[in-house]
Amino acid sequence: MEFKRFFTPKEAERALPLVRQIVSDILDTAKKIRDLDSSNGELRRLQGVLQKLLLELEDLGCFYKDWNYTAGLVDFPSIVNGETVFLCWRSDENELGWFHSLDEGYAGRKPLPKSL
Repeated sequence: MEFKRFFTPKEAERALPLVRQIVSDILDTAKKIRDLDSSNGELRRLQGVLQKLLLELEDLGCFYKDWNYTAGLVDFPSIVNGETVFLCWRSDENELGWFHSLDEGYAGRKPLPKSL
């Protein structure tokens, strides 16, 4: 798997204000989509807005991982103890404090080592 960039925990923390705003917009847009009548012409426009927001996160180098659009999960590629991992942040968390291996996902989250 190739990544645009790798984040240190400090870099990911610095990106959180912008990521937090984008994720808030993603969750708001997804809620509007869920609330629409499927025949509503607004649906296509909102789907385009949602796609642009997801691409905005990818342009920053991180990935949206919550396809139910309820928790606002974002992964930041990183290296922890010599291993390529994802720093993992959820929209209801105040700071970045978790990571998981590339193949474990959210269920495999572990606290970030204090030494990073």
